[in-house]
Amino acid sequence: MHWLSYSTPLLQGAWVTVQLTVMSTLLGAVVSFALGMGRLARGRLLRLPSIAIIELFRGTSLLVQLFWLYFALPVFGQMAGVDLRMPPVVAGVLALGLNIGAYGAEVVRGAIQAVPRSQYEAAKALDFTPRQIMWRIALPQAIPEMMPSFCNLAVQNLKDTALVSLISLGDLAFRAEQIRNFTQDSTTIYTLLLFMYFGMALVLMAVMKTLEHSVGRWRAVARN
Repeated sequence: MHWLSYSTPLLQGAWVTVQLTVMSTLLGAVVSFALGMGRLARGRLLRLPSIAIIELFRGTSLLVQLFWLYFALPVFGQMAGVDLRMPPVVAGVLALGLNIGAYGAEVVRGAIQAVPRSQYEAAKALDFTPRQIMWRIALPQAIPEMMPSFCNLAVQNLKDTALVSLISLGDLAFRAEQIRNFTQDSTTIYTLLLFMYFGMALVLMAVMKTLEHSVGRWRAVARN
């Protein structure tokens, strides 16, 4: 087979990879802020569960998390009389999103804690409530500092999507392995796979850099 004949199934797989990346990155962003701010909460009911979830997902393998959600969780559901089976795409998005969210939570926590204490003290002197301090003082300064790290996490998340091929989800890696098994053309297939992931990573980095510059301009406007 000519290498051009591989393009259709590989592009179909690439589209699945793009969808997985977008959905899991958005979920990861939500989880990052929820767990990061929960970790900074004064009350133990929010802080301790947030710490436990962060350490669980940072301290275990993404592959094991994926397998647990897809294979083990339905077994627990059967024991409890509840159907917890989920489609491969849902298991993949959950595993990827929760994993990146756990790492992103530490980015959120660190950025918020890096805001100078004088900013908080000035806000308190102006009789701001804790919620107003967080939304009007801390986050507008912290979010631009988070963006470079979030860019790295998004690219890492794109590369991690290859693991979902192990639960038979037809992403780019799964399609490439199917073609390789059929043609035994390992050199061509894996070379194409390498460049396709690299191309998608470049596009994702460009998008994240654009977002980073937009957030930076928003911060400058807010200051003025």
